[in-house]
Amino acid sequence: MLNWLGSWFRRKVVDPLIQILRRGTEPKQLAFSAALGITIGVFPICGVTVFLCGIAIAVLGSICHAPTLMLANFIATPIELSLVFPFLRFGEIVTGGPQFALTSDALKKVLTGQASKEVFQSIFHALLGWLVAAPFIFGALYVLFVPCFTVLVHKFNSVPSSPKKPPNSPSEVRLKVRDV
Repeated sequence: MLNWLGSWFRRKVVDPLIQILRRGTEPKQLAFSAALGITIGVFPICGVTVFLCGIAIAVLGSICHAPTLMLANFIATPIELSLVFPFLRFGEIVTGGPQFALTSDALKKVLTGQASKEVFQSIFHALLGWLVAAPFIFGALYVLFVPCFTVLVHKFNSVPSSPKKPPNSPSEVRLKVRDV
């Protein structure tokens, strides 16, 4: 079981990351994209993050690196599930609203479409908690990722940087063309 999990992690996370690093993208762009992908990836409504990442890619264009953003979003999925409750409580603190009792009955009402006002209010609180926390999450991740990606890009970049040759080096051939 553990061997299978390690193999899966290598195929789905490590190998794509190494391919991204070998393409020679700028470390700051990779850090920006990874931080944005994780920040969007912890959005407290499950199943929406892929669409939000697509919108971010369409809006930001060449500013972000789409494969890195999507890989970071994929990596953030288990974190997303674990942060729904803290975002809910944080949103309740921000609004000063009452605490929502998380019971199996509330989940049943949501799944059957019989959600009450309290359930919708709790969803609003979770979204508000994420919205307030998102800039801080993004900023902290970006600051953390810039040096990490700088080291990783230099380690895995397969495109060697060619040194500049002096203008009249022996390997350079110059042709002069005369008008006749």
